[in-house]
Amino acid sequence: MKKNITRSDCPISYALELFGDKWSLLVIRDLVFDQKKFYKEFLKSKEKIATNILSDRLKKLEAAGIIKSKVYEKIKTQKEYSLTPKGKDLIPVLIEIILWSAKYDENLAVSKDFIQKATTDRREVIQTILAMTNK
Repeated sequence: MKKNITRSDCPISYALELFGDKWSLLVIRDLVFDQKKFYKEFLKSKEKIATNILSDRLKKLEAAGIIKSKVYEKIKTQKEYSLTPKGKDLIPVLIEIILWSAKYDENLAVSKDFIQKATTDRREVIQTILAMTNK
């Protein structure tokens, strides 16, 4: 098995090596919150990721064990992407990023109800999101 080469033994550096670019976190976001599963669905995100970048990020996230792919049963030429347990462990991190962002910019596309719920009962929000990703 190929060992990851990291810049240092810093845990923040390790995390940034795996998912620290803008596009990787947005792909993970789309898997978690929008239940996107297919390459073409990721391309429709409002950030307009380029095809070559999307392909590269999907490969990197899969190589890192954050997502997995399988052949889609209905259309054998398509891959269906999903989070691995390692990827699902990022859900609390995403929620923290959302809460931090909402604290400093009230004009973001996140409901006040979600912010309130995530602030008061983070565990329940995480469990609800995990249940959605297991479908």
